[in-house]
Amino acid sequence: MALRSLATRKTLTLALKSTRLAQSRALQTFSLPDLPYDYGALEPSISGEIMQLHHQKHHQTYITNYNKALEQLHDAIQKGDSSTVVKLQSAIKFNGGGHINHSIFWKNLAPISEGGGEPPHGSLGWAIDTNFGSLESLIQKMNAEGAALQGSVAWTGQGVEEACGRNHYKSGSTCDQRAKFSSLAWDRCLGACILSTVQER
Repeated sequence: MALRSLATRKTLTLALKSTRLAQSRALQTFSLPDLPYDYGALEPSISGEIMQLHHQKHHQTYITNYNKALEQLHDAIQKGDSSTVVKLQSAIKFNGGGHINHSIFWKNLAPISEGGGEPPHGSLGWAIDTNFGSLESLIQKMNAEGAALQGSVAWTGQGVEEACGRNHYKSGSTCDQRAKFSSLAWDRCLGACILSTVQER
């Protein structure tokens, strides 16, 4: 018990020192980023209605809850309330992660006029074919492995599959592997991540 009290006091002392240092700065808040395209720009792959819902409702909810948790964290640190600091960690991780993942997800999509849905070319296309056999094989692998990861929407396209399965994508009643990824801009963030990963092998 004495060791736990000592650790708690030490943690609070460090937190209070950090807080005093940070008090000269205002508490940072986050806001909903603008999309780099109109809500309807990804149709028929993804409906404008669904894009607006996910951007204005889902992403905004993550940001609102993230800001609230950060404010509560700031207050708890100022009060020296270590149990609240610890309790807030999961809310900060979940909502901050939701904000980051959605921000990445929006940047990984593009209208057809800007290259969305085009199969990867050049070194990225070659790396995918060499390491996965085909684009279709990569997409299947991403869906299978991403299903077990919380917050994998931005990284694996699993969210595209889930939304497609619920007919959020108004492109027809069936939803094949290609259609799920028909707005993905492979050469942006996701493609760069894949290319750097396979080059390290």
